[in-house]
Amino acid sequence: MIKKTKKNGYTEVYALGQHICMSTHKARRVIDQIRGRSYEETLMILELMPYRACYPILKLVYSVAANASHNMGLNETNLVISKAEVNKSITMKKLKPRARGRSYPIKRPTCYITIVLKDISFNEEECKRSEYSILCLKKPRCINKYADITCYNMDNNGGVWDKK
Repeated sequence: MIKKTKKNGYTEVYALGQHICMSTHKARRVIDQIRGRSYEETLMILELMPYRACYPILKLVYSVAANASHNMGLNETNLVISKAEVNKSITMKKLKPRARGRSYPIKRPTCYITIVLKDISFNEEECKRSEYSILCLKKPRCINKYADITCYNMDNNGGVWDKK
């Protein structure tokens, strides 16, 4: 799935894993470690973590990167996990036979995992443009000889208005 955002100028690519058989608490423990990290760093973290929740999350991260490179032509080295969510899904219920003809309910919780990748190469270009525009605006303020209050350059004194 591809999601284009025009207000910020970057492209987001996401993948959604549905009905993954694990608790949301166990999946969030892993998702909290990878949120905001780069794609390559995420792969290293997920391969080395000893939790069972890492394998389905690793498959989703691979899927998102494949969507980004195949559908959008983005480079995998510029991808960053911008959003990662774990939501509760249905609970599968089974009955286990017990002694004397009784049954015991077994509840298997499932969850939805959403991972969104963002390309930071577009943001770097925007930052260069915005830094250039900010540098153009950083000119020393005019000093009025006839007023009691003088405004100096905001960068030199921290933006404090001084009296003469």
